[in-house]
Amino acid sequence: MVYPPLAEHELVQVSYEGEGKYELQYSVNATGRKWEPLFTVTYQLAVGGMGARKEDVKLMIPGAPGFAETASMMARMFIAVDDLGTPAGAVTLRGAHNFQTPAGWDTLYTSIFNMIERPAAPVMVIRVQTDWHVHDTEFRYVLQPGEALSMSHNLPIGQVLFVPREEVTLRDGTEEEIAARQKASTAFFDEKAATKVKTSYGLEYSPHYLKKSRQENEPLEKTEGRSPESE
Repeated sequence: MVYPPLAEHELVQVSYEGEGKYELQYSVNATGRKWEPLFTVTYQLAVGGMGARKEDVKLMIPGAPGFAETASMMARMFIAVDDLGTPAGAVTLRGAHNFQTPAGWDTLYTSIFNMIERPAAPVMVIRVQTDWHVHDTEFRYVLQPGEALSMSHNLPIGQVLFVPREEVTLRDGTEEEIAARQKASTAFFDEKAATKVKTSYGLEYSPHYLKKSRQENEPLEKTEGRSPESE
């Protein structure tokens, strides 16, 4: 899981207003009782989403001289401003950490798995060779007009996976391999059906997969935890 570069008392909301208009609002909760917006930055793309961009900073409280420039710079800590509108409605959120992988390993940047709460904005998935290039950790959401994203220190904005970069060769299975897979599958489902547990609510489930996976991992765990004296 990857989180945004925010402290506990900070909150950022990014919205897409439609027709190339985006708004970022930065708020703080210094007292622990109430969130107070400090500034908003509005971005207006040219017609068609290409060309010059208009940026407007609005301060919610009296700020020191030059604070507008500071607010504009802070906004770029949370989103990739140059990526706005590619494609239409896209907002790229920045993660708090970047990653470098060992030789031959890539990083996959994706949405958060199994997050089913609606509405869930789609995320563009990308795979990058991070063994020779430390790529900025970014997640590009695509919003509909009127949609918004909220970011806080304890709310993940995306997920990364590390995968080996190697060629995959496919071949047809032999008759013996096919028969072995079918036999193993039949045995698994027979044992699963025979080990049913009923919950207090009357629902039935089988713990067979959990039990089997633990049995398969036991030899590996014992080997990794073996002390030099035991050899």
